[in-house]
Amino acid sequence: MKLKRILLKLSGEALQGKQGYGIDPDRLADYAAEIKSASSDGLQIAIVIGGGNIFRGLQGTGLGVDRVQGDYMGMLATVINSMAIEDALGKVGVKVKHLGGIAIDPICEKMSREKAICYLEEGYVVLISGGTGNPYFTTDTASALRAIEIKSDAILKGTRVDGVYSADPEKDKKARKFDTLSFDDAIKKNLKIMDLTAFTLCKENDLPIIVFNMNRKGNLLKLVRGKKIGTIVQK
Repeated sequence: MKLKRILLKLSGEALQGKQGYGIDPDRLADYAAEIKSASSDGLQIAIVIGGGNIFRGLQGTGLGVDRVQGDYMGMLATVINSMAIEDALGKVGVKVKHLGGIAIDPICEKMSREKAICYLEEGYVVLISGGTGNPYFTTDTASALRAIEIKSDAILKGTRVDGVYSADPEKDKKARKFDTLSFDDAIKKNLKIMDLTAFTLCKENDLPIIVFNMNRKGNLLKLVRGKKIGTIVQK
């Protein structure tokens, strides 16, 4: 698959690195280098990152925080993570624009489809924080929505494993890796690649999802250049 424009979805937990909490500067630097190499190769990149390394709305509910309030707290966590990536990319010479489902002057502009596409075509990496800007929606759903808005060729979901397996490969040595999957098969097998709302958006808009190991050096660039890596989910 030839990719010209992608939405890269990263989990907040991915930024924890070996620390197990917060933001690991080494992991941040590694990701910045990977994104720079793909961007320098001509790929248009938008990025949505979760906030689970800092705060999750559902986590807050378990602590007695109101769900809506907790979700907004989670949105702010994604802003912090996006600012960290923005800083790391800037340090390696990558042009970045930061848009948000919630506008926070002077940190990020309000997300709009027109702005995002314009910035991508001008050669900027575009960070989109703040989820959808609404409670009750995950960053999975936000990434699907933003990818559709900007007419992305695919969602690239960066994880710490090299694709989608029949079971957790870190716990089950007999887990089988899938090279390709249909949306329907993924749902039938209950593989939980993304939440169901996000998955349905991708299916209805014929938007492929590629799940790959973001922590393996060079994988993002290899994907850009058409190498078959990870698992592709499509119709």
